[in-house]
Amino acid sequence: MNSPTTPRGLPWTSEEIMAVVGSRSLRDGMSCFVGIGIPSTVANLARALHAPNLLLVYESGVLGSKPTRLPLSIGDGELAETADAVVTVPEIFNYWLQGGHIDMGYLSSAQIDKMGNLNTTVIGDDYRNPAVRLPGAGGAPEIASFCREVTVIMRHRSRAFVPELDFLTSVGLGESPETRSELGLTGAGPRTVITDLGVLEPHPEDRELTLVAVHPGVTVEDVREQTRWPLRAARRIEETEPPTEEELEVLRALKARS
Repeated sequence: MNSPTTPRGLPWTSEEIMAVVGSRSLRDGMSCFVGIGIPSTVANLARALHAPNLLLVYESGVLGSKPTRLPLSIGDGELAETADAVVTVPEIFNYWLQGGHIDMGYLSSAQIDKMGNLNTTVIGDDYRNPAVRLPGAGGAPEIASFCREVTVIMRHRSRAFVPELDFLTSVGLGESPETRSELGLTGAGPRTVITDLGVLEPHPEDRELTLVAVHPGVTVEDVREQTRWPLRAARRIEETEPPTEEELEVLRALKARS
């Protein structure tokens, strides 16, 4: 098949670079709570490439699912058919999530602020009559609260990287290093934000999201132009490794089967 290209002429799309970079952060033997969309793509790509024993957990109650294609929803029958176990939704949340048994949670969002707080509820300042009504919270608040760590993966656009959320759906890093513990949230919160432009991580002192890496063909200014707060950049900015031919081949085959 012909390789899709980005506007920069690179042999991968913006979604592909996010999926590949995201998949590299998942290690064999980890447990990962994933949602539908790019988080599910990331997790299934990692399982196909280098983490065959990655334990996939979906909100619908499936543990250890091994889909051969990307699921259409959390109710996709193949998730249950290929799972090690199917449990009730209350057990997923009350035991697995709140009990701190999930290593990594993968989330996406419509808006994110500099402290990694997320909005998946509404766009606009009128909750009852918003400009856009989004899918809502689902399990995201508990994933953000109780997974041992969280990775956020989303497109980097100025409408999404905002100084103030229109609605706070999921708590990220809080206003101070003590916020999460004061709220009784046992997970570490967002450790990484992966976008189609680069990678952000919390600053070690005040936890504000800081640009630490850019993807091939992207500059720091490109990222700042799409961020509506004064984005801090690390003293040394890394460049992410380009997707390999194998990574792209496996990813495209996975998507073609969907």
